[in-house]
Amino acid sequence: MPDTSTLITQLRTILDLTNTEIQVADTRRAQARTEAVATELARNADNARDRTDAIERALRELGGLPDLVGPLLGRAASAVKTVTEQAQPFDEALLGDLALEHQLLDRARYLKALATAEHDPGVVQLAERLIIAHSATAEWLTTVLAEEALGGPAALRRTPMQAATGAAVRLVNAPMSWSAKGLDRAMDAARSTGPRIDRLLGRGAHAGDVAAKTITASSNAALERAEHVTRSEGADTIADALHSVRTTTGALTPDELPIADYDELNVSEVVAEVKELTETADVRAILAYEEAHKNRHGVVSAAQTRLADIAQEVTGIR
Repeated sequence: MPDTSTLITQLRTILDLTNTEIQVADTRRAQARTEAVATELARNADNARDRTDAIERALRELGGLPDLVGPLLGRAASAVKTVTEQAQPFDEALLGDLALEHQLLDRARYLKALATAEHDPGVVQLAERLIIAHSATAEWLTTVLAEEALGGPAALRRTPMQAATGAAVRLVNAPMSWSAKGLDRAMDAARSTGPRIDRLLGRGAHAGDVAAKTITASSNAALERAEHVTRSEGADTIADALHSVRTTTGALTPDELPIADYDELNVSEVVAEVKELTETADVRAILAYEEAHKNRHGVVSAAQTRLADIAQEVTGIR
């Protein structure tokens, strides 16, 4: 009789990890940028549930029994991961997802080798199915990470806590070189937005504190004014950060967009222009502006597709 103990051990481990994968996919649905991405994540979770059924059948055929607490452990692991990653930048959370997929992929390859040695074609076929599935998911997560690294917009977006954490990390790492005059003028520009900003500025004298609170509380006009003031005073790092905020929130003016006469173009014309963009910052600017104003599905989809293409080129997937 062949010794199937190693096969059974690997199948049980893959089953536990797949249950964790299902819970992670369900969690990520809340971070989907569009309904199409949310639907795709839901489909991935359903496909993973189908794979758990196949793994359980393989275990029974080998004389093993599925771990009854596997699904519970999967939910518990996902819950812990979800809470923990709120204290992480978004990229670190996604890297954790990618590590899980690579572990599943590597175990599936090992499972195929074991099954081949044991002359078990059923498990070989199952392993090949797992390899295809996890290769595709790892590729998708790599693309999402590349989109994030290139400035977005990614298929997934940060939760409010993750966004705040990422902003804090960038703020700590950014060099602050404000002149006293530049700080005074930036504070004056921010005060023009009303008493809410007055109260915030009254409590913060440090340049970083002023910048952070201005970014989160001021109006688009104040952000534009603050960018102009800080750049005129030579604080280009802060001005670039403010411009980035205006870009990602769709607060740029039409003449600042990388596509000329943007507001005069119809969907087909904009889509054609988007396909010609080569810089991720330009794609990000168009998507954010479109979502904040007209929010036309065809334009949003074209921008996301273009960014994914650029990200895959950068990572060598294509």
